Amino acid sequence: QVQLVESGGGLVQPGGSLRLSCAASVSAFTIYTMGWYRQAPGKQRELVATITIGGNTNAADSVKGRFTISRDNAKSTVDLQMNRLKPEDTAVYYCYAVKDGRLYWGQGTQVTTSS
Repeated sequence: QVQLVESGGGLVQPGGSLRLSCAASVSAFTIYTMGWYRQAPGKQRELVATITIGGNTNAADSVKGRFTISRDNAKSTVDLQMNRLKPEDTAVYYCYAVKDGRLYWGQGTQVTTSS
């Protein structure tokens, strides 16, 4: 079992920044992929960014150049630095991890971009 706990969400004005963090209950050296999805009201959950244990990253086109994903295997954390936030980034952001072929989710953290 892997428990994931997110933190760092909140309300920010357009153009602002937020940093999300997700802490795993097991060593990240045993988790192949970690990352973030988001779900806006009335929309399907969509992939935001991923990072493998080796540090390979991938991100949705809508956030490339604005969001950066990073991972600290020693601390078992994965972070999402979000810059130049837009109203369309408003969503619940979910951390996820893939370990031994199983998918685990965090409880989600709300990010709201509004003036």
